[in-house]
Amino acid sequence: MSGWPRRAVIVAMAASVLLPVEASRANFLTDLFKGSSKQAKPSKSASRPKREAIAKAAAPARHVASSKPAAPPKSRVAEKPDPVLPAGQKCEPAKFHLVIDVGHTAESDGAMSARNVPEFRFNLNLAERIKEKLTSEGFVRTQLMVTEGKARPSLIKRAAKANKSHADLFLSIHHDSVPDKFMENWEFEGKESHFSDRFSGYSLFVSRDNPDYEASLAFATMIGKELKADGLKFANQYTLPIMGKYQHPLLDKDAGVYRYDHLVVLKRTLMPAVLLEAGSIINRDEELQMASVERQDMIIGAVTTAVKEYCGPVPASEAEARPQVNANH
Repeated sequence: MSGWPRRAVIVAMAASVLLPVEASRANFLTDLFKGSSKQAKPSKSASRPKREAIAKAAAPARHVASSKPAAPPKSRVAEKPDPVLPAGQKCEPAKFHLVIDVGHTAESDGAMSARNVPEFRFNLNLAERIKEKLTSEGFVRTQLMVTEGKARPSLIKRAAKANKSHADLFLSIHHDSVPDKFMENWEFEGKESHFSDRFSGYSLFVSRDNPDYEASLAFATMIGKELKADGLKFANQYTLPIMGKYQHPLLDKDAGVYRYDHLVVLKRTLMPAVLLEAGSIINRDEELQMASVERQDMIIGAVTTAVKEYCGPVPASEAEARPQVNANH
């Protein structure tokens, strides 16, 4: 997330480590880290279909061919009812308009990883792969949003662009860091660098100021349950008083969903909106995991399954109208 200050000189260094264009998106970060085995030296919406709300959340979805047991019933920390899911007219994947927002910009590239890679590069890589997967699953109107410019103006642009497109759902992709007070120093490839191995995990954020808050919470919970089912844990530091102004109410302690009312891309969008911190890139071990195809695939699978669950099953009338395969032929 972009909130953490950092030294400008490190940002300048990071620009020199970007890989050639022909490198695989799934492997570009892994390739970047190969051969870097130096030991650490720590010292320190108008057009979308109208939907009626139903009173309870759907059962947690699981990946295709998964043998995992259903997630246990969730318990709430905040005094909020179970999320209300969109119902009524179930969406058609081919018409469903999802915006995948790439967090930060090339000019304001977010947090710096422990190995001096800008967050924007992680965000872009993961967001592109999520879009490709959703498109292959029939969600052909999935839109990748890459914004230019400096920090706050770019946030306002994102919300305005999403609203103008009349999207059905908005998902912003980020990778996490920590406040400066938790940073320690180490040397990576001859450069003074910073890390914090104290915290790790994904987190999901929604805003109560979003006009579709209940649907936002429902979608975030769907993603979180899928990530948990894959054995991933959420970042629990946002519940701690030591986080100061970055402390947030935990809405779902099973799915790892927090309330963050003042995020521009969540409160100014007119459709359900969720921000996903996919993992911590300031944590040296998790940074390597986030660069791996295996970890990326877990996140991509969780998001894809959640989008399918949010969209809902194909109406029976449509399923009956599809051509049936004759088993005798």
